[in-house]
Amino acid sequence: MKPELLIGVVDSGHSTAQRQQVVVGRRFSLLDDGLAEGALCDDPLGHGSAVLEAISRRAPTARFCVAQVFDRRGVTSALQIATAIDWLVAQDVRLINLSLGLRQDRSLLRQACAAAVARGVLLCASSPAQGAGVFPANYPQVLRVTGDARCAEPQWSWLNSAQADFAACVQGTSPGQSGASLGCAALSGHITAFLLAHPQASNGQVIQWLRDNAHYRGPERRSGP
Repeated sequence: MKPELLIGVVDSGHSTAQRQQVVVGRRFSLLDDGLAEGALCDDPLGHGSAVLEAISRRAPTARFCVAQVFDRRGVTSALQIATAIDWLVAQDVRLINLSLGLRQDRSLLRQACAAAVARGVLLCASSPAQGAGVFPANYPQVLRVTGDARCAEPQWSWLNSAQADFAACVQGTSPGQSGASLGCAALSGHITAFLLAHPQASNGQVIQWLRDNAHYRGPERRSGP
């Protein structure tokens, strides 16, 4: 019997309606003297719920392990994210969606990403369409993903640019949610659908499939005024 394909999500949680899709969840809260772990709380931001919904639209049978790292202010830390990644790797997830980004490189986050990749886990992290890069998207072997307004729901683009490797559809997302965050989730959904159909595919084969089947190649060329 083949193992179940599990998708890890590091975010703000999930909605009540999505509970049946979640195999296991854990909350990681920052304390003055370290980190606390506990049961998931209701999604305080709606962001994690939007991420799960974007993945599920492209892979309706997806099953999730959810690591909750954001508080009600939308704030998190490298310690929380790194610990969440380590926990998700221990749950035997195949892919981790990181629709988030920190401005500063932190060694413990870099090490957690490297350890996950060494275990064969594919990491997809959001990268802003403009401006300075963020972490963990800027780490080697992490797929940098943003949003692409050219893409319809079944499409994605291979940007191969200084900003991002790939981009995907941001249509139909909730007001106030970041294009890069939901573009990342959309691409994770496409990858999940592929892995459900091809469970033995390596990370290299997944990336080659993304390149071969991209609807657009290169960044959008915006004309001047």
